[in-house]
Order: sequence, then structure tokens, then C-alpha cells
Amino acid sequence: MTERPESYRFHNGQKAPLPFAETEYQARLNGLRAAMEQAGATAAVLTSMHNVAYYSGFLYCSFGRPYAVVVTETQAVTISAGIDAGQPWRRSFCDNITYTDWTRDNFWRAVRSVTGPGGVVGYEGDHLTLMQRDKLEDFLAPLTMVDLAPATMRQRMHKSPAEIALIRAGAQVADVGGYAIRDALREGAREIDVAMAGRDAMELEIAHRFPDAEYRDTWVWFQSGLNTDGAHNPVTARRLQHGDILSLNSFPMISGYYTALERTLFLGEVDAESLKIWEANTAAHEYGMSLLQPGISCAEVTQAINAFLAERDLLQYRTFGYGHSFGLLSHYYGREAGLELREDIDTVLESGMVISMEPMLTIPQGQPGAGGYREHDILGITEDGAENITGYPYGPEFNVVA
Repeated sequence: MTERPESYRFHNGQKAPLPFAETEYQARLNGLRAAMEQAGATAAVLTSMHNVAYYSGFLYCSFGRPYAVVVTETQAVTISAGIDAGQPWRRSFCDNITYTDWTRDNFWRAVRSVTGPGGVVGYEGDHLTLMQRDKLEDFLAPLTMVDLAPATMRQRMHKSPAEIALIRAGAQVADVGGYAIRDALREGAREIDVAMAGRDAMELEIAHRFPDAEYRDTWVWFQSGLNTDGAHNPVTARRLQHGDILSLNSFPMISGYYTALERTLFLGEVDAESLKIWEANTAAHEYGMSLLQPGISCAEVTQAINAFLAERDLLQYRTFGYGHSFGLLSHYYGREAGLELREDIDTVLESGMVISMEPMLTIPQGQPGAGGYREHDILGITEDGAENITGYPYGPEFNVVA
């Protein structure tokens, strides 16, 4: 019987165009190696979807299998499962090794073929499971381990000009989805029908703008009535009724980069109590955007908006933070948690960061103005201010839809 390999290189076809130039990925690796040197790490074994994609260009689909990008002083290699064949190599800026299923833990044997045993290994403490950490120690026998997750997050929070250009394009695609959703609104339409209209419009726009990309994961959450009370409530088959409060949420995904448009709307008309809450949240939104300047901390922004809402006796209806970082992230992977507008985040805004402003008020069912009100714009922090890259209008003047 022929002996089957633990791993191999399956460099099938030609390298595909990636979202960024080779110089962009090389600069990211240079930043990672600087963080490794500071931490004393001889190798980095990064296992999260967002970091593998950030440093290599390859966005994996796990399906229960482990993946990694392994970086040393001289090498950068993605480690992928055989089920993906040559696609990980084609979509990696760097080298790729495929591991086989023939023997358990061939993934870690492939990783060891790059790192060697006995080094100082950097890993992601916020991603590696206890089981996989144990296997890392068994197979790589490190002298010690260091957590590189905070350093990689800090690197991802500062966007390059190329990243900002991609995020800006994503915001424009989100606007396309928003207008398609608005056009689909009518009494009797189901939430799912409206959501599909927005999603289809965005996917077509992404394919038009990025003909060399892979297309995956673009979605819409469109909510109505009671279903607007949470920011992440899934779409249902509820039919729209005259006077409904509506929540438009369009999310294009371009090569792993997430952008968003979120707006409150009403179908046909808005009652006086709802209008009062809506206008107050819109005022908080505008005030919050005015605060997003270099030099202010996330906590300071949060405390200022808290005071604004408290003066209007509305702070008790706030449900979560006021905004978060944008870049290589998604609703099921990635999060630059160090750049969120919350009371416990002291990160100071700096030029090159991209962050949303998205205040939300939820009025419980049975109270006047019941429903969830949320507006969402994306702003890029500049040297002397901020640039709003969201174009779709907010507020009652445009978003009471007949």
C-alpha cells in the first residue's frame, strides 16, 4: 500500500488577484514581525479567520477543520485542509501547505514543519481553544508561548489608504442596498422579500465593482414592528403593515471587509410619539458624529452621548455601545474590540481609524413609540477631523415611505 503523506504543497493553477497589492501584505507582515520581535516570539501561529485573511489574503471556511497562517523571520505560510485543494494557495499572498485527513493532527505536523520545535510561539489567546492550545504545546514543544492577539488587533485598527478605499467602496455598496430596500417597501411585503431585494442589489454591485473577487456572506437584516427591538434580530416572514416602524440593515462583504448601513424607517406614516423618539435618537446620532475627532477616547465619546440622552430622559432605553471599528471583520468572525464606543474602552481615536456612530433606543412594547430606533454612519478619522463615508439619508424627511 502506498504511504499517504501528512501534508503536501498543491499549488494548482495561477495565483488569483487579491484585494490588495503585494506591498500591502508585506507591510502587514513587517508589522507583525516587529510585534513578534518585541514579544520575543520566533514564530507566530495565527488561527482566526480575520488574522489569516489580514496577513495572507486567504479567508478560510473552517467547517470544523483548523487553519492557520504561520509566520517566522523568513517565512509566511498558510496551512489549509485538503478539502480546499488549490484555492487557499491561489488566494494566499504567501506560500501554502495542505494537510491531509489520513492521520489525526496532521494540521499540527504541518505547522511544525514551518516553526520547528522548541521556539517561542506567538498565538491568539482570544481564539485558540483549550484543546488546540494543548496540541500546540504537544507538537511544537515551545520554550514558552506569548499572546499576540492584542498586538495584531492594534495593527488592524489602523487602516492603510488601500483599506480605507475598500471600506469606502463598501459603504457605497451598502447605500445601494439601502435604496433597493426602500424601493421594495409596500404593505403586505414580507421581511424576507425586502431583505432579498437589498442583498441581490448589493451582490450585483460588488460583482460590478470587483470582478476579480470571491463573492460570499453579503446579507441584510430587515426588521419590522416588534422585530426591530434588537440590532441583530434575524429576518422573518412577517408582512409589513401601514404605520410599522422598520429597521433597514444592509451589510456588504467584500473580501472579508464588512461595511454597514442602518436606518430607521416608517411605512406610510409615523405617529407623534414615535416621531419624538426618532428625532431624539437622530439628534444623538448627529451629536455623536460631531464628537468623533482625533484625540478623544472611546469612553469620553460614550459618556458625552450618555449625558445627552440622560438630559432627555432616554438613557434607560439605550441597549449597547454607540459604535465600533470597521475593517476585516464579520458577524461571525473578527472584532476589533479595542475600538468600541463603550464606557470601558479607553482607546484614543487616531487618524487612520474607521469607526461607526450608531446610537439605538429600544422602547418596550405597550409604551408609546414602541420599537427599536437606530441610525448608523461610518466615519474615517483624519488628521484634523472625520470623514463620513455613508451617503444614504437618515431621519423622517426621507424615511417615512409611502
